[in-house]
Amino acid sequence: MKSVAALLLVGMLILWTELPTGSAWSCPPVHITCALHNPPNYCYTDRQCPRYKKCCPTFCGRRCISRQSSPPV
Repeated sequence: MKSVAALLLVGMLILWTELPTGSAWSCPPVHITCALHNPPNYCYTDRQCPRYKKCCPTFCGRRCISRQSSPPV
């Protein structure tokens, strides 16, 4: 019985680590490309960024960016 509970716990932990970070917004489109052959990346995943920021491709490498506020309607 203990081994079944341990397996369930491990399975739940694995599923929890695969869940998205909860950011509902997407990265802005990139229209310009950097001329560098291998541009620097300051992040690779959203988890490497501070809270409320997202790891997005920019014109020259990946960076942590904040959500852009939408214009007033």
